[in-house]
Amino acid sequence: MATTRMHEDEFEIDHALVERLVASQFPRWAHLPLRAIETASTVNAIYRLGDDMAVRLPLRPGQEGQFEKDRRWLPVLAPHLPLAIPEPLAAGEPTEGYPSAWAVYRWLPGAPASLSPPADAAEAARQLAAFILALQAIDATDGVRPGSENYGRGAPLAPRDARFRRDLEALEGRVDTARAAQVWDAALAAPEWDRPPVWLHGDLMPGNLLVHEGRLSAVIDFGALGVGDPASDLIPAWATVSGARDEFRTALGVSVDDAMWARGRGWALLVAVMGLPYYRDTNPGFVAILEPMLEAVLADPDI
Repeated sequence: MATTRMHEDEFEIDHALVERLVASQFPRWAHLPLRAIETASTVNAIYRLGDDMAVRLPLRPGQEGQFEKDRRWLPVLAPHLPLAIPEPLAAGEPTEGYPSAWAVYRWLPGAPASLSPPADAAEAARQLAAFILALQAIDATDGVRPGSENYGRGAPLAPRDARFRRDLEALEGRVDTARAAQVWDAALAAPEWDRPPVWLHGDLMPGNLLVHEGRLSAVIDFGALGVGDPASDLIPAWATVSGARDEFRTALGVSVDDAMWARGRGWALLVAVMGLPYYRDTNPGFVAILEPMLEAVLADPDI
């Protein structure tokens, strides 16, 4: 967690609060040790409860829907995926001391890829590609459409143009903004997704990929889960597996054409450009993920 507040409307969350919430709503677990987990998360505070559980608490209002979506869809998706994903165990209710829903999940072993990169980038690239293809193969008929529930992942990039250019101006003098604008323009010029919507995780950042014993073992944080254009799931090509980008694209096969690749690069650029000015002074862990990702995007010769 960040050492200072990231958001103006951020809740006050500390060990004593989480201990009270668990004791009052799940007394059967009140005796278990509780400890905060330092992460680069911008959405949730994470506490480990005993050896086998994790408590997730939104940092700000408006995030409660993630837990309902997790309860509805993660058990449906899990049997079809080659990597472990979170298992919801219990739903916490808002209280006078904490006005948001919260939840308890099964603890998944491993460290974020941002802190413990996979030992073999090419193998990780193939694992990620297999995960993405398996996710896309699941029936998306009743899936969550792009919108506020998933931060608009799966929707076209064009509506974000004004915000992108405003945030890019804030980085003037710190990054090659002319090159960034070139990459962005190429993403906007790429034809939009014209196939049936498919499932997408939407936020396959290094902090949401767990590595255990040197290999990718789990994918976490499905807050951006939805159905639509899966281009945002290409973000790992310029983040976690940037050194094995060709292997990643090859493993994805014909599902990724040049237009989707350009849109995926646009999503990686967008996340970095929006995040760096906002989190520069409040979340050094997240900034440490965004900066090399942005460098990889701008250095990509395929533009």
